[in-house]
Amino acid sequence: MEFRMLGPLEAWHDGAPVQLGDQQQRFVLVVLLLRANKPVTSTRLAEIIWPEGEAKPTLVRSYIKRLRDVVQEAGDVRIETTPTGYLLRVGEDQLDTLRFDRLRAEATEVRAEDPRRAITLLRTAVGLWRGKFLEDIDIDRVGGAEVISPDESYPDAVGDLAELELESGDHRSARDRLRPLVRSDPASQKHAALLMRALLAGGDQVGALRVFTSTRDALAGLRMEPGPVLRKLAARAERGDPPSSLPSRPGGFTGRAAEIAALEAAAAAGRRAVWVSGAPGVGKSGLAIEVAHRLRERFPDGQLLVRLNGFTPGVAETTVGDALTELLVELGVPAEQIPATVGRKARLYQDTLWGTRTLVVLDNAASPEQIRPLLPEPDSCLAVVTSRRMGDADTGEPVRLSPLPPEDAAELFHALTDPPRVRGRAAEVAAIVRRCGFLPMPIRVAAALFRRHDRWPLSHLLRLLAESGPWGTDDGIAAVRVSCRQLGEPQRVMFGLLGSMPGPDIDVAGGAALAGCTPAEARLLLNDLHEVSLLEEAAPERYHMLDPLKEFAAVDPPPEQALVRLLDFYLVALAAAVAAAYPFDRAQLPATDRSCPVTPVFADAGAGLRWITAERDNLVAAIHHAAAHGLPGHTWRLAVLLWRYFHTTNQFEDWIATLELAWEIVSAGEGDDYGEAHVLLRLATAHDRRGQHAEALDFAAQALPKWQRLGDPRGEAATLCALAIPTMELGKHDQAMALLTAALAKYEQTEDPRGEAHALSMLGYLNEQHGNFAVALDRHESAARILREIGHVQGTAHVLNNLGSVQEKLGLLAEALASYTDAHAYAAEVGDHCVEAYALNNIGNVHRQRGRYVQAERYHDKAKEVAANVPDADLRTQLYLDRGATALARGARRDALTACKAALDLADGHGNRTYRARAHRGVAETLHAMGEHEGAIAHWAAAEAEFAALELPEAGEVRRERSALECACSP
Repeated sequence: MEFRMLGPLEAWHDGAPVQLGDQQQRFVLVVLLLRANKPVTSTRLAEIIWPEGEAKPTLVRSYIKRLRDVVQEAGDVRIETTPTGYLLRVGEDQLDTLRFDRLRAEATEVRAEDPRRAITLLRTAVGLWRGKFLEDIDIDRVGGAEVISPDESYPDAVGDLAELELESGDHRSARDRLRPLVRSDPASQKHAALLMRALLAGGDQVGALRVFTSTRDALAGLRMEPGPVLRKLAARAERGDPPSSLPSRPGGFTGRAAEIAALEAAAAAGRRAVWVSGAPGVGKSGLAIEVAHRLRERFPDGQLLVRLNGFTPGVAETTVGDALTELLVELGVPAEQIPATVGRKARLYQDTLWGTRTLVVLDNAASPEQIRPLLPEPDSCLAVVTSRRMGDADTGEPVRLSPLPPEDAAELFHALTDPPRVRGRAAEVAAIVRRCGFLPMPIRVAAALFRRHDRWPLSHLLRLLAESGPWGTDDGIAAVRVSCRQLGEPQRVMFGLLGSMPGPDIDVAGGAALAGCTPAEARLLLNDLHEVSLLEEAAPERYHMLDPLKEFAAVDPPPEQALVRLLDFYLVALAAAVAAAYPFDRAQLPATDRSCPVTPVFADAGAGLRWITAERDNLVAAIHHAAAHGLPGHTWRLAVLLWRYFHTTNQFEDWIATLELAWEIVSAGEGDDYGEAHVLLRLATAHDRRGQHAEALDFAAQALPKWQRLGDPRGEAATLCALAIPTMELGKHDQAMALLTAALAKYEQTEDPRGEAHALSMLGYLNEQHGNFAVALDRHESAARILREIGHVQGTAHVLNNLGSVQEKLGLLAEALASYTDAHAYAAEVGDHCVEAYALNNIGNVHRQRGRYVQAERYHDKAKEVAANVPDADLRTQLYLDRGATALARGARRDALTACKAALDLADGHGNRTYRARAHRGVAETLHAMGEHEGAIAHWAAAEAEFAALELPEAGEVRRERSALECACSP
């Protein structure tokens, strides 16, 4: 007999439907099916189905008898009587929910090695659905909130199947199965993106845009915007082009036929990379961009460019991590999903490139070491590297650029000027390009100057070039020098200022601050420099200067007053952007007495965050410049203001590097308690997130007396919490409670509800650890109420996770599941992947307690996937512990042992004693279950000793558990 719940309730035997009786009898059957192969007491059956009154035992027995009559003919299903109730014994393939879970699990296992087999399995799984789960049954009559609906699994399975079908080229099947799913839930960005991909693969650009529009409108109703993946697909549908960050092709490109042929041949042969080297101004970037445009058809999945600043004056070379982040964003990976570590970024980058034909231009590389992690692994992709230096044997086929041949140089000048003005002037043109060193960059500058002065004869330009003198020997800087002399004084001043600025680019407002003028005046000046090819437009109203030009333009000594104006702009604008993007941080932002008349206004959080993202490289460069030029106030304030952005985007390397530089500068001064307190507090938070608890404790301990001397109770309260967390993680729970209690009093004194809720929740967590569940429940409920009242979504998500944990330990599984589900929804809303991963993992734990191991592992897998991008040591340890517990519960002892040992390694590494004790216990229980009792003894002893030292009730639990054993594990 086969039972079906993925749609209306049905039973079938020998190809014919089975009559299941009246509605009450169907309710009894559903309760048994929901707990298939697990006993249900008769009392519990009655409570579920007849909650408003007592059902007599004879009534329950009557329905059980009728159901036995229904199933007895099949002979392969039976309802057993247990000492306390009843158990429906059914095979895995006889219940569609169990079969669906099994098929999905098998598909996951074979997906990498045999994608066609995975497609077959998933098609079978998806085909089991006939409608909504138990759509003809009143769920309140069969368990209500306790019933875990698998409805959300269906879209996941369809999405997995559609991805595989798209990879296999079957875009029609993917399209047809995705359409009804997206119609029913247009706000699902994942499924909308898959459908858009399927439609674009079939050439239906209009259909793809319709999907984007409906999803955008649905998201607008939720006050959300489409993510970068959807936006890129929409842009591709509009333009018919793949994602591309290439600038426009260099105008009038000429020559380089041999070099272009070499790059095209490398692409045709499936080479991994080509390394283009040559002197400044020789046209390396121009060649790379020209070739990338010519190869669009060969690389239809994208053409990307990242500037590595290897030889850019005043700008630190782009780190590998930052370059990977930029490439991942261009490839459509949401910024908040990009991992923190370079290794994980590199793996995600290669995984994203896999199966695509993508060209990547790595411009201005400093060294082979900088670009090795950026080279695509798939032979369907190509990297074009440009650099002043030669590459190594493993970094691509070498192409060395020399100055243009004289005839090509003359052709370039002709292409960039008015033909009538140069016709018949071959000798003068030849002399001009020779004075430019036959280099494309100065030839372009000279041509732009000649175009601008439409009454000049060529002889006048040539005379100016001769008077200007050469650059070095014959490098062509004369053209740049002449062009600068023809500028007005304001343009010349702006050109010199831009040569000395920190950072790779500048927008109009930044240019206004640098020059001390209005934005309108700065816009005209920047446009004038762009018109004569002394600036390049990186984005609308954002400009950058080519490295050779920046070297020429740089003023020595740098213009101190102008650069301080620029640093003031970055500082004041960043403070405003952070206040808009992270409104709950406003009370703890450092004060500044600096001002800037051109500071932009940020209308909302999105505007503030977009500005920070766009200026991120300039802000980091500003921190380094301020540190190197005796400006400690700018250094530490910029670093402290940036910490939240780095924290939420998982950029831990930059977070700690900028704060350590700020600490080095501010601590070397004359005892600036205010600056030192701010920097130390953020350093404590950063090190604790990385699992470096002892270091975090030391930084927070240094910060506390500084806040006390300053008489700043807000800073003191935040630092008390920063002390309490690593203190707790290092096992000193009484001290941690005292610190949190003191912090709570400070937060109440300053009327800071966000801080008050944080301290309450942490006190709840500690009380939970010690078995004081009633106190813990009260603390978490109070914290959740406060955070909901003030609208702090991220904090609410965190507290609901903690609340659910207490409810779970009290046996309130339905309430715990509701808390975890809400926590996940809140965390997903704000993109907090750490809290989201905890929530998914906790939902898995509830499923484990209910004996639903397949569902538990599915949620653990989801949590692991989300947590892969979060560098939080405690989170990763918890995930291993819970995966181990679920594996042990379902009898997968080897998997359990692997997970528990991984948790133990992590706990040993970051010193969290509570996690270390739990990991020892998990290893001991697993080894005992495997019959390896001698190996388990040391772990039993370590767990008990650690719990006892922490004064946690688990010490007694371990003692009692061991005492009940009849093997060598028993003490």
